[in-house]
Amino acid sequence: MKVGIIGLPQSGKKTLFTVLTGIKIQEGTQLSKPLPGTADILDPRFDRLVALYEPKKQQPARIDFVLLPKLEKETIAKGLIFQDIADMDAICLVVRAFEDEAIFHVDGDVNPVRDAERICGELLLHDQIFVEKRLERLELSLKKIKDEDQKKEFALLQRMQAHLEAESPLRLFEMSDEEEALVRSYPLITRKEMLLVLNTGEDAIGNPVTPQALEERSLRDHMPVIQVCAGMEAEIALLEDPEEKAAFLQDLGILEPALGLLTRTALKALGRISFFTVGKDEVRQWLVRKDAPAPKAAGVIHSDLERGFIRAEVIKYAELMALGNEAEVKKAGKLYVNGKDYRVEDGDILNIRFKV
Repeated sequence: MKVGIIGLPQSGKKTLFTVLTGIKIQEGTQLSKPLPGTADILDPRFDRLVALYEPKKQQPARIDFVLLPKLEKETIAKGLIFQDIADMDAICLVVRAFEDEAIFHVDGDVNPVRDAERICGELLLHDQIFVEKRLERLELSLKKIKDEDQKKEFALLQRMQAHLEAESPLRLFEMSDEEEALVRSYPLITRKEMLLVLNTGEDAIGNPVTPQALEERSLRDHMPVIQVCAGMEAEIALLEDPEEKAAFLQDLGILEPALGLLTRTALKALGRISFFTVGKDEVRQWLVRKDAPAPKAAGVIHSDLERGFIRAEVIKYAELMALGNEAEVKKAGKLYVNGKDYRVEDGDILNIRFKV
């Protein structure tokens, strides 16, 4: 799972990337190609399980973030940025919402609504151009050979074209499984899930206000909006003492660090949920698609567990926390034994029984 971070110059996307991944980028560095990094997913449930079991080893789940070269007229004109975005599973658009006279803005003034609309418009235009060109090629081909699959694709792309012309991203476009197969390999950018990060100034900490136009677009386009003060979060990230870091966050009124907020929102956008395996040796967080059957979750741990799956013993996180330990969970009859049809739920604690 890769989330590509994009944004106009001086939007703060490099700072946010550093906050998320810990990778420091020297001032003035010009990216010519995507820069990958990895972030631990901050989940308070995982921390509580670690405190309960005191394991020898602990492993949170991780998510990949990729800092993409900046959006400029040249990269847009050549289509280079779109090639990079096409390789991502989701997009994180960083928009500047902070005032700082020492940092220039490419358009002369700070206007997050304008910047978000501009970039979303470029992504829509990319898909429109691709669909139009593909329709032209199909039309020529169908004049020579009447191919049924090409006829279906032509009709589908015509519907997509109308959808895009209504300025609506393709992630809102409904398709059957058969139609999905026809366009699966196409580099359609707006089919991807998208997050919008408003990079605010310190004055907005504890009092976030999202412009109404962005609120409306967020709801209409299924594009969650998150507000983060990347500059301040970067300073806090440099603190090594966890208690000092927590106190600093509390004093500033930051309820949750950007890492936790953004990774959790990204997981939701990607349709992933967390489950856990626990014990004195290791507490580990795993990711699986929402509504995945138990054998698929077992396969995330190891292919042998999926192949030889017998059953899943499930403890619900909330019930474990309420009862205090596994012994009390079993005594209360809250250890659930489920077969292959069980759909794993977010926060489940699994013990897989298998035989190969």
